[in-house]
Amino acid sequence: MRRERLGFGFALAVLSLWCSMEVAVEAAWSLQTPVKLVWHYYKVHNTCDNAEAYIRHQVESFYKYDKTIAPKLLRLLYADCFVNGCDASVLLDGPNSEKAAPQNRGLAGFAFIDKIKTVLEARCPGVVSCADILNLATRDAVHLAGAPSYPVYTGRRDGMTSTKDSVDLPSPSISWEASLAYFRSRGLDVLDMTTLLGAHSMGRTHCSFIVDRLYNFNDTGKPDPSMKASLLEEMRKLCPPKTKKGQPDPLIFLNPASGSKYSFINSYYSRVLTNEAVLGVDQQLLYNEDTKQITEEFAAGFEDFRRSFALSMSRMGNINVLTGKEGEIRKNCRFPNKK
Repeated sequence: MRRERLGFGFALAVLSLWCSMEVAVEAAWSLQTPVKLVWHYYKVHNTCDNAEAYIRHQVESFYKYDKTIAPKLLRLLYADCFVNGCDASVLLDGPNSEKAAPQNRGLAGFAFIDKIKTVLEARCPGVVSCADILNLATRDAVHLAGAPSYPVYTGRRDGMTSTKDSVDLPSPSISWEASLAYFRSRGLDVLDMTTLLGAHSMGRTHCSFIVDRLYNFNDTGKPDPSMKASLLEEMRKLCPPKTKKGQPDPLIFLNPASGSKYSFINSYYSRVLTNEAVLGVDQQLLYNEDTKQITEEFAAGFEDFRRSFALSMSRMGNINVLTGKEGEIRKNCRFPNKK
């Protein structure tokens, strides 16, 4: 797999992660420019030398009792970075905040971020941003679940506003063309998209996000013909058709092979190849030559997926970051600082 060089020192830290990939897909192998973040920012600037260690300790403590924090934080980071950029605006409370957007229904992990922030404010008051906490905690949580640990550049500052109208996260039933256009609008490429969708290797989703595939695909009154018959039967048992208001909306596993273990594995890609993807956008990876080749590569080699995941997560964490005098360092991740 060929990634187009963007010429930044970050590549030196992660080059060994993907040099063995063989699929000929044009993709970037460095952070998007301009890069405004710094590796070990708080240590370099001598403002909170042990910030990353404090965060890692909290993640390890929580993970022992609640392995769901890995998929929860992954989704929370995606919901943050893909809207206004990685500015922790998704953490802000309010009746019209991003949390209130329908696409963000079921978001979780907020209390966990609050706990880490409390610890850091006690040790390094007013120094470590909520945006950096979210990025670092996600890295550490998914690493415990089986993903690679990857460099997280830091120095982000926090956004000061959050509105539900700004949330344009796409439906999980969109086509691969629409999905790729969305990723490209955030400075990411086809390899990033195929890799980051692999986060669906663990976690759960609501039946409401797949009920169209089960009963009324594209308003045909029939199920999605691409869905394997055995999966359709299984999902219909878990997700009955919606017939009345207030009907329960059960949670189902995105990848039954991972299930309640919440482990980071590559069976997600194998399931795509056998038409057993739960979400429509995941199954769409078969319908483009590049995404299909990448899917086949990742299904055949877990390490290839891990290598690409390391870089794509770092690239996602670099979307429209605030640095310098932009934004602020919140004292409480749920509220902007009082002026």
